[in-house]
Amino acid sequence: MKDYLIGNEKANLILRNSYGNPEKMPVSVFFREECDLTPLERLAVESCHGRVLDIGAGVGAISRIAQTKYDLVALERSSDACEVGKLLGVEQVVRGDIWEYGSTTFDTLLLLMNGIGIVEKLNKLTLFLLHLKKLLNTEGQILLDSSDLTYLYPKIKSFPRLGEISYQYEYKGRLGPWINWLYFDKENLRKHALEAGFNTRILLDTEEDQYLAQLTLSN
Repeated sequence: MKDYLIGNEKANLILRNSYGNPEKMPVSVFFREECDLTPLERLAVESCHGRVLDIGAGVGAISRIAQTKYDLVALERSSDACEVGKLLGVEQVVRGDIWEYGSTTFDTLLLLMNGIGIVEKLNKLTLFLLHLKKLLNTEGQILLDSSDLTYLYPKIKSFPRLGEISYQYEYKGRLGPWINWLYFDKENLRKHALEAGFNTRILLDTEEDQYLAQLTLSN
């Protein structure tokens, strides 16, 4: 991302995964403007209210847009991403890990670009939602997107559990560590959200098996 910022705009990440062939990922996806947002992302930004925490903000692709409409804090654990985000104009950047974060409460918790995947394992989802619950005001909400990977299962035998996959980034021949990531279908979300005390509403379901969900506190 720092390389892209200084002018290497053709830079590509290679994204290795545990289920198929490596894929190219343009770094430009992290530097999009409002006109580049997907319909799902646009709806998510429009559905925010009050004070917003953008969890896993990266260099602020969503934060820079949402902060013009809301009081927004961008939470990111990568120091380099925080540095780039500030250079790009993200106004309130906090370096930290969401699992350890709890200094204040918010009206909207935002987890876009499959940000909820940081949970890593399905059996940790309820625990994660219970942690997020502590960060919400009474009328607060969680907005998140994920993908239903059911269509992949008949083709792939290497899934240890549905939706639990691993990624590894490569850039200019340098390899990062393998990262565990989680995707889950709508029914699994509803189940774990209910266990954590949330109601689930699907705001958008796309043709690409991706969906945007809103979680609100149960009475």
